[in-house]
Amino acid sequence: MVITREKGNYNMKDISKKVSSKRKAEMNIRFSEFELPPMQDVLVIGRRAPIGPEAVRRMVDALAPEQYELIIFDDGPVEAVAVRISLFRWISKDLLLDNLLEETLKINIEKTLLKVKLDLTISVCKEVII
Repeated sequence: MVITREKGNYNMKDISKKVSSKRKAEMNIRFSEFELPPMQDVLVIGRRAPIGPEAVRRMVDALAPEQYELIIFDDGPVEAVAVRISLFRWISKDLLLDNLLEETLKINIEKTLLKVKLDLTISVCKEVII
């Protein structure tokens, strides 16, 4: 491909006769509403993460007061989790934390802040005598 300029206009001429090539770009764009605080249902704070639980507490208190509970752990690679309080209306705190930590500990989390989107669906099936 050669680009020439004549009288202020640009022209492209194909000078390759033997070589053909294809170029392709794919772009995926996802839009979502910005949330305050900029976290999902749970924020997992690794023990050596760039910000600690106290900074997360201040952020959550400033941006979403009384919407998250910060739970601190004494040992292990997870130092704390900030959990959206409304989740505890659907599932017990112990059950949620047990399952969350079971999966979180499978990831190298110690130096990371992990934003977690938790979709909770409750299914009920009853058998009745008719």
